[in-house]
Amino acid sequence: MISDFFAALLNPAIPFIRYAFLAGILSSIPFGIIGTWVTIKRISYLAGAIAHSVLAGIGISLYLSTKYNLEWLHPLLGALGSAVAAALIIGLVSIYAKDREDTIIGAIWATGMSLGLLFIAKTPGYINPMTYLFGNILIIAKTDLFILIILDIVIVILGFLFYYQFQAITFDEEFARIRGIKTNIFYILLLLMTAITVVLMTTIIGIVMVIALLTLPAAIAGFFAKKIWLIMVISVGLTAIFTSSGLMISYITDLPAGSTIILISGLAYLVSVLIKKIIL
Repeated sequence: MISDFFAALLNPAIPFIRYAFLAGILSSIPFGIIGTWVTIKRISYLAGAIAHSVLAGIGISLYLSTKYNLEWLHPLLGALGSAVAAALIIGLVSIYAKDREDTIIGAIWATGMSLGLLFIAKTPGYINPMTYLFGNILIIAKTDLFILIILDIVIVILGFLFYYQFQAITFDEEFARIRGIKTNIFYILLLLMTAITVVLMTTIIGIVMVIALLTLPAAIAGFFAKKIWLIMVISVGLTAIFTSSGLMISYITDLPAGSTIILISGLAYLVSVLIKKIIL
């Protein structure tokens, strides 16, 4: 029952449900902002490659920290390193060797996942790679919420400061370059912001769910709004709705939370496509 979920949400004895609910709300901000730029600029495939390359850093850091007792080497550090490296490589290739962009993206995507799985397989003890592929929003701790708050602040500040620059490189990069905007720098910055968002969200909710929430809410918002800031606002709201409703349904039906959230997002996208074709 829905009442049972709200009772659990307010129960101080089971804080993990409350943490998961708050994480979904907080994550809607970077997903809505970065997801809008990713969707409008049509670089979701770049975000996908960055997201999957994260597994390499996670696998390597898990292996080294377990094998050589390096307690300071958190999977988050490895994920951040691999994501930033992937973003820089993809960005530079896109700028200076665009004819090889698809090949490089495919190579990073496949190599990152394969390398990560190999290192995870060789890590002493049992580590389930599905934890990183699909995540588990129900194991979020209070420290994760503080990380999300910091990410929200960083993304909002950068998004506000460079809103017009990102808008320029998204719609007419050539004209922006003529106007004196350093398009290459802002393109790399956008990819780095995407990488940081992907990393922090991947360690919390998994690689697959990151890709879904990074693209689907913004795509739905784009059907019904034309101004970028409005798409961002709607996307943030939709992401919050998807995560909170998915968490509630998963609690009531005893289904995996991450998969439920993805399914709701996918169904909402299909419905919005039908509405756009039939009504609009």
